[in-house]
Amino acid sequence: MKIIIAGDGKVGSMLTRQLSAEGYDITLIDANPKVLETTEEMYDIMAVQGNCATMEVLEQAGVRNARLLIAATSADEINLLCCLTAHSMNKRLHTVARIRNPEYTDQIIKMREVFPLSMTINPEKQAAIEIERLLKYPGFLKRDTFAKGRVEIVELRVDVDSPLCNHTLADLDSVVKCKVLICAVLRDGSAVAPDGNYTLLAGDRIFVTAPTDTLETLLKNLNIITHKVRRVMVCGGGRLSYYLAKQLERSGISVRLIEQDYDRCVQLANLLPGVTVIHGDASDERLLESEGMDDCDALVTMTGLDELNMVISLQGTIQHVPQVITKLGRVDNSHILDRLPIGSTISPKQLCCNTIVRYVRALRNQTGAAQTVHTIADGHAEALEFQVDEDTRHIGEPLKKLHIKKNILVVCITHGGNQEIPGGDSFYEIGDTVIIVTSGDVVIYQLNDIFEA
Repeated sequence: MKIIIAGDGKVGSMLTRQLSAEGYDITLIDANPKVLETTEEMYDIMAVQGNCATMEVLEQAGVRNARLLIAATSADEINLLCCLTAHSMNKRLHTVARIRNPEYTDQIIKMREVFPLSMTINPEKQAAIEIERLLKYPGFLKRDTFAKGRVEIVELRVDVDSPLCNHTLADLDSVVKCKVLICAVLRDGSAVAPDGNYTLLAGDRIFVTAPTDTLETLLKNLNIITHKVRRVMVCGGGRLSYYLAKQLERSGISVRLIEQDYDRCVQLANLLPGVTVIHGDASDERLLESEGMDDCDALVTMTGLDELNMVISLQGTIQHVPQVITKLGRVDNSHILDRLPIGSTISPKQLCCNTIVRYVRALRNQTGAAQTVHTIADGHAEALEFQVDEDTRHIGEPLKKLHIKKNILVVCITHGGNQEIPGGDSFYEIGDTVIIVTSGDVVIYQLNDIFEA
């Protein structure tokens, strides 16, 4: 399948890496020849230099034979014009555009028939939703949802004083006293699919599958004390901070937002009348202390610099802020980040790419494609949700009798409104949803791909 990616920024480069690895025919467009040259040397792709919104450049990129165009430049207007122009040249073309400006959100919905968009992506808005969900359960580093919000894979860190420390997974039920499944463990930068004899150690990051209504019980039984978040300090005044502050304001949570640019402060104060907007440098310890960081329930660092976010988050950890969340533009050095006490990390580009990859795989497989795709364990594993249909193999057969490929684990089966952490005698029926975790190199496009031939 031929895919054109317009824009070789953070999102474009991540999509190029992932989709080219999955065997798609990728053509990358960017106005910067140096950036294109670097990417072309790294991956087996075709590169076209120029303005992606012009017919001439799109023609060079082979738009008439393409199945999908992903417009992910830094300018919303260019993305919209690129999709509009490309679709006029190929009516069968699917188009995905990254649209980040809040001013365009309602307009695009109202003008849906004018803009030939198959899907729009707003990374900052997605990230704001994820951060708000983390604030509701402060004990988790990350939460990924499945089965329409009824099942989750959550990330936890095993501390020295954790009840899980130095216990094998065979002891899990007696420790947590609720039905959950540890589907992956991240230790020293490497992901492991553990068995019952695996012993958890301090510093491990574990990925736990559980029904959503079990999460509170899980935290309680692990002695992770959580309390409702009432006061949040946000560092940085970009789009993500705006979306998050707006959502928290609606939830009745007190927000103090620090931004260095005075004009942006004035703009945010007008847009968010219920939020306390502070003009200042968020890296200034005295400012953080004077504005009450010690009294906050959560600190969220979202400036435009990863390094600055990490430094402020470290300061929050030192000051014992109960929950710290750090936004990162780049997550390539995950093995280093894992050693830093910067709380939960959020990558808007990763969330954006997950959504687009799910759409691409669904386009490739018109039936049986994954309904949900999440990257977990710092990119070492994927969690996917599929619906069982009449073409699915082994319906009604116990899992213990199935020959499932190596590095694939069935972690949950949803029967109607009931969620089951499966055992050997578990089985699925037509209409059920099945969640799997794979840590192998093989891409799973359909549920039948998990079985040995």
